[in-house]
Amino acid sequence: MTGETGTARRRQPQPQPTAEAARLPRQRDSQSTTQVRVLVAVGTDKHPFDRLVDWLAQWHAQTTAPVGLTVQHGHTAVPPLPGAVPFLGHDALQQAMADADLVVCHGGPATILEARRHGHLPIVVPRNPARGEHVDDHQLLFARRLGAAGLVALCETREALHDALTAGLADPSRYAVATDPQAHEARRAAVARVGRIVDDLVAGSTPRLSRWRVRSRPRPDPKETSR
Repeated sequence: MTGETGTARRRQPQPQPTAEAARLPRQRDSQSTTQVRVLVAVGTDKHPFDRLVDWLAQWHAQTTAPVGLTVQHGHTAVPPLPGAVPFLGHDALQQAMADADLVVCHGGPATILEARRHGHLPIVVPRNPARGEHVDDHQLLFARRLGAAGLVALCETREALHDALTAGLADPSRYAVATDPQAHEARRAAVARVGRIVDDLVAGSTPRLSRWRVRSRPRPDPKETSR
């Protein structure tokens, strides 16, 4: 390529991304007119989560907007939805979160933290033990606390989930948060803090016997020991 004087222009080298920048989540363009990519993750718990999957299928059947679905349904029966997959490996889940415009998930603390690390305000439907979706109510308690703090979009009814998804299709930026460059390094500490919060919530709601209880041993009969 030549300039106006006829001399060749030297191509300027392009700056290479740093290792830190390569780890940061890709920023999404809220003005994009292409289909909205929705990731739904129910986690790996052995209990089915039919309620969330059924609510999603009902919404998907009604919407006319272009939607690209990835549905990690776990131990729930395979739903009649495109993009259904039982499980995603760690790297695949990270990529799916990075590519998604909206993230819908159960109330698992680790899943919520990962979604926020990738710049999402997760739309959370917590598992309910009264419906056979979990062994205890820690997801309900944890998700309600985060919902009250504005850290998740809490949806405990079908109508709330449908409204959140419809609003997200209209403007995905409503469910985006600023990414934190230090979040990747601080993830382990954050998970530990969340674990302590969950333990406190569960302990405060459900009396449990200590797993470290020492069993008392019967004292030997003096007559037996004197023989």
